[in-house]
Amino acid sequence: MEIFLIRHTTPAVDKGFIYGRTDVSLANSFDVEKELIRTKLPENIDRVFSSPSSRCTLLAHKIKDSFKTDERLMELDFGLWEGKTWETIDRLESERWMEDFISNRPPGGETLHEMKSRVMEFWNELLLLPHQRIAIITHAGVIRLIINAVNSAPLQSLFDIPVNYGDVIVLKM
Repeated sequence: MEIFLIRHTTPAVDKGFIYGRTDVSLANSFDVEKELIRTKLPENIDRVFSSPSSRCTLLAHKIKDSFKTDERLMELDFGLWEGKTWETIDRLESERWMEDFISNRPPGGETLHEMKSRVMEFWNELLLLPHQRIAIITHAGVIRLIINAVNSAPLQSLFDIPVNYGDVIVLKM
């Protein structure tokens, strides 16, 4: 089985804007980025899964007419920080979260452990499917968690995995 992990294209947000679950528009570069992504994919993708975020579903529509959205492919829930900037949130709260971003949660959000649990539930179900080529359009956090699990790496090294907008990472399972 070949699995194509695809990060959505560049969003139209200012630097420092917190938008984990927030639905944001895409940058004007969408068409160019979409075409670049398509060149990295085979024509015969059997199944496409997407985060329900519009920044993912817009790309999923361009890869295959029919696709399935799955809530478990959403980015980390930043709770009350969603739609704010890193400069405008409570500094002590953000520092406390950064000290242990695995077990601590943003106010009203989810922990990385909780996110990993839902992503791995999706992943384990996916590996049971009979398809040969599957594309997953999602977010950097989800992609990092999958790669981290496949490599049996510690969660502390999660941010050592580079995942840029429009990246296509191929896993052979």
